[in-house]
Amino acid sequence: MKKIEAIIKPFKLEEVKEALAEVGIQGMTVTEVKGFGRQKGHTEIYRGSEYTVDFLPKVKIEIIVDDEQAGSVAEAIVKSANTGKIGDGKVFIAPVEEAIRIRTGETGSAAVAVN
Repeated sequence: MKKIEAIIKPFKLEEVKEALAEVGIQGMTVTEVKGFGRQKGHTEIYRGSEYTVDFLPKVKIEIIVDDEQAGSVAEAIVKSANTGKIGDGKVFIAPVEEAIRIRTGETGSAAVAVN
């Protein structure tokens, strides 16, 4: 199994969700996060004072899939989240040793399958 973690721009979430549904992904975890990379943040003026916004709002998507699905899932995320501008985000793929469904005790792929 693989864990796919993607950091994307918030307004791209719906588009990414639809692309993932097309490749058969039904379950995911979504978290609102803040961060920066090359984008480095920006400056704003609030009540006449200029200040720097270092951390920009992003969305983190986490999905656990079988090894065979990882490539198509990552590709769907990259295609649907791409704007061609700095700050589009990143996709990380890491191995998952084990998964256990708390309710039933199922393990492995059966624990993450949405039936």
